[in-house]
Amino acid sequence: MNLRAFSLTLALAYTMFAAFAVLNWAAISVPGTVNLGFFDISAPLGMVMLMFTAAISGLFVVYIVLLQAGVILEARRLTKEVKAQRELADTAEASRFTELRTLLEAELRRIETQGAASTSEFATRIERSEQGMQDKLTEATATLSAYLGEIEDKLDRVLSPAHTQEVVRLPQG
Repeated sequence: MNLRAFSLTLALAYTMFAAFAVLNWAAISVPGTVNLGFFDISAPLGMVMLMFTAAISGLFVVYIVLLQAGVILEARRLTKEVKAQRELADTAEASRFTELRTLLEAELRRIETQGAASTSEFATRIERSEQGMQDKLTEATATLSAYLGEIEDKLDRVLSPAHTQEVVRLPQG
C-alpha cells in the first residue's frame, strides 16, 4: 500500500472515529468510577477510553512518520552510495579502456616493428637471390659463350681445310 492510500485510509478511520464519538457523546460523557490500578477516580469512562485511543493513535502516527523518515534517509544514503559506486565503476572502466588502448598501441608498434624487420629481411633475401641469379646468369652466359667459341673453333677447323682447298682450286681453275 502506498503512502497516499494509507493516508486516505487513516484519515477515513479518524473521521469515522470522530463521528462515532460525536454521535455517542452522551454515553461517553456519563461519569463513573474508574479504577486505575493504584487508586479510583470519578471520571467518564468513555472519555478516558477516547483519550487513551487518541494517545495510542498519535503514537502510531509518530511511529509511521519516523519510519518513513528513516526509509527516506536510507534511500538517500543508498542513492549516494550507488552514485559513488557508479562513479568508481566509470573510473575503473575508463582506466580499463585507457589500459586497453595503451596495450593495443604497444602491440601495434610491436607488429609494425616486426613487419618492418620482416620486410627488411625479405628485401635482403630478394637482393641475395637476385645477386645469385645474376651470378648464375653471368656464369651460364660465360659457359655458353665458351661452348659457342669451342663450336666455332671446331667448325673453323673442320671447314678450314675444305675451304682452303676450294680457295686454292679457284685460282687454278
